[in-house]
Amino acid sequence: MRAIWTGSIAFGLVNVPVKAYGATEDHDIDLHQVHDKDGGRIRYERRCEVCGKKIAYKDLDKAYEDGERTIVLTDEDMDALPAEKSREIEVVQFVPAGQVDPLMLEKSYYLQADSKSPKAYELLRRTLQDTEKLAVVRFALRQKTRLGILRVRSKVMVLQAVMWADELRDAEAVAPEKSPRISEQELKMSASLVDQYSSDFTPDEFQDDYQVQLQALIEAKIEQGEDLDTEATFGSPDQGSESGEVIDLMEALKRSIDGRNAKAPAKAAKDGKASAAKKPAAKKPAKKTAAAKKPATKKPATKKAAAKEASSSPHKKKASGSGKKSA
Repeated sequence: MRAIWTGSIAFGLVNVPVKAYGATEDHDIDLHQVHDKDGGRIRYERRCEVCGKKIAYKDLDKAYEDGERTIVLTDEDMDALPAEKSREIEVVQFVPAGQVDPLMLEKSYYLQADSKSPKAYELLRRTLQDTEKLAVVRFALRQKTRLGILRVRSKVMVLQAVMWADELRDAEAVAPEKSPRISEQELKMSASLVDQYSSDFTPDEFQDDYQVQLQALIEAKIEQGEDLDTEATFGSPDQGSESGEVIDLMEALKRSIDGRNAKAPAKAAKDGKASAAKKPAAKKPAKKTAAAKKPATKKPATKKAAAKEASSSPHKKKASGSGKKSA
């Protein structure tokens, strides 16, 4: 990974030099646009509306229009802003993790200690970890002053950008004017369904189906060209319930719960078969029973011993047969 920013964390009078790296990456397959008639690549050009010339990126400036005038802002103007010059991540407060709305969280960056003596970095990391709090910070990146939080992930600190309060729209704008009535029975059944779906979050178990299918489509096109049969490649499209179909909520909940319950016995039966397959190898008591016969065959038995042996022989025969079956 290549560092995208170098600066320091200001924690009171403690200064922690760090390098920032992008913590995430896009796994989408890169596609570009082409002309549908001849397959020619379509490219976007920066052209001036006044002179009509194609403009290089280095010759671009930014501008603001107030409706009457255009105010041009050069790179020198932008660089002159005090906040843009700052190479500091300023810690302004520490807060409980539950107080930060996930809706406000944006891009994440790994912070690496940028010093021969990383003690200050480790001190802050351990402090965040032990207190179970987040550090609220202010910093500047890519010509924007940002709000952010510092959190711990494994053995590194993560800087996560946070939206400003006025950038978050009010949820009340899309809230229903009147909430529908929900019965206690519906709530109980819904909670029961939630319980059946509940488990620990394991992101590795999920995959991006669209990208997998897109890769399969590309490979099929390479192999079959324009003669590609998408139905043979992906199968027939699923015929889900019609969008106009009205389903009774209680009936839908009941069917969902029954469907989840039906999967549990199937899984248990599968696990039972697996354990049953292992049982024969573990049936060693049968061998002991067979071995117990030897002392009885050394010499003729008395009437009492013979009667005892006769009464126990069916059990021995069964054990011996069981051992034979297990082999």
